[in-house]
Amino acid sequence: MWHSAARAQTAPPAATPLDVAAVDATVARTLKAFDVPGIAVAVVKDGQVVMAKGYGVRSLKTKEPVDANTLFGIASNTKAFTTAALGLLVEEGKLHWDDKVTKYIPEFQMYDPYATAEFTVRDLLCHRSGLGLGAGDLMQFPDSADFTTADVIHSLRYFKPVSSFRSKFDYDNSLYIVAGEVVARVSGQPWNTFVETRLLKPLGMSRSATVYARLPDPTNVIDAHGPVDGKIQVIRRDLNTLLGPAGGIYSSVADLSKWAMMLMGGPGAPAPLLKPATLNELWTPQTILPVSSAPSPYNTHFAAYGLGWFLRDVRGYKEVSHTGGEIGMVTEVKLIPELHLGIIVLTNQENGAAFTAISSTIEDHYLGVTGLDRVQLLVDRLKTRNADADKTTVAVWQQVAAAQKAAGKHPSYTAFVGRYHDAWLGDVNIYKQSNQLWMKAVRAPRLVGQLLPYTGNTYVVRWKARSFNADAFADFALDQQGRAASIKMKPISPLTDFSYDFQDLALQRVE
Repeated sequence: MWHSAARAQTAPPAATPLDVAAVDATVARTLKAFDVPGIAVAVVKDGQVVMAKGYGVRSLKTKEPVDANTLFGIASNTKAFTTAALGLLVEEGKLHWDDKVTKYIPEFQMYDPYATAEFTVRDLLCHRSGLGLGAGDLMQFPDSADFTTADVIHSLRYFKPVSSFRSKFDYDNSLYIVAGEVVARVSGQPWNTFVETRLLKPLGMSRSATVYARLPDPTNVIDAHGPVDGKIQVIRRDLNTLLGPAGGIYSSVADLSKWAMMLMGGPGAPAPLLKPATLNELWTPQTILPVSSAPSPYNTHFAAYGLGWFLRDVRGYKEVSHTGGEIGMVTEVKLIPELHLGIIVLTNQENGAAFTAISSTIEDHYLGVTGLDRVQLLVDRLKTRNADADKTTVAVWQQVAAAQKAAGKHPSYTAFVGRYHDAWLGDVNIYKQSNQLWMKAVRAPRLVGQLLPYTGNTYVVRWKARSFNADAFADFALDQQGRAASIKMKPISPLTDFSYDFQDLALQRVE
């Protein structure tokens, strides 16, 4: 009875085919509105590829066009492959979702002994650990750090929880790296090998790979792009291999269409690699997420995180989705399994509004939502968000300019120069160079920037790599002799990516 009543409220699926020309027009507006060099879009429906196209260019340097086979870093859309890999091992009876992590990784240890003892494989996957948002990401982000999976596992014991275990959603990457290590220890194969041999190859995703370095043919690949001092340009690609299970895969819309169709099944779809019970587990709510009380065109009431997927109701259907972001590229995969509908949008810029505008426009068509200009709505929202952030950053830099003027040409930095240590990031050197004060992380050498006076003993770090868009406050605490004893940090802009988790550092002077 309840089932029938619920179905009666479901919006009827669209009877008319997707207007690909209208999608083309939306993408053209999106490229311009959000200053994105290149985008690839795929739509699958009922086991068929409705469209798979590229738009714009792979790189502002080469001007080569994007096509359906162009490879992008899909970032956190990789997480669904990691949970699927674990699902395969569950199906084989080699592990259970609620096995303790310490069964497979005895050295696993959280700050809280109770969490250590109770932490399950399932807990690794649904962002309810008690860790803060992005805790430990500086070990992987930006690249060139020399941290290993063993380092990530060891460092978890140093992060004080910001909420009680299993009580609150805070997105993390570090625990997905641990999940990849579970795959390796249980299967006897590295995560890369297992995912490629058990998921990518059986699906015919022949051009995809688990990390950039393993691509069989890297000739048709996008460059990373991002704003550098306000102008979009090619920036350095992130080549970190540590992040693999959390965000390493490179793929194309042509290859990801096969993945999406396999997951949803139905006529024309590739042979299933996962049992229905496993898919149900991946798509079952684990951690509750808030839903706005404002009216929604999709009449959404509930949202949650499953195992590697975000979940919500849209006009009576279950929507299964994820986004991904890494330096210079952002992506989205969105599925409505009951409609056998999949939408994939890959971009080579860092503005998530671009993929949202396109995927929402396509979803509107299939759910019968009309009258919304998704591009304009997101342009307006972005203007407001950026204006608010600009007020913050402009005020900070005005204060820095005033502080520099007051300090004169030869400020004294003696109290601050020295070596500082953080339990998980390691040593950070504060040193004087050409009458300037600089900061450099020893194990993450791209984290190097000039320290500029702000107020009192607080400085602003202006990172040498301007593509980071992550300038930060560095607050020095002085001892009784007036010498800096410790440093606490936090990002300046509210728009700084959460993976710059400066707030988790507790730097103490050691020299």
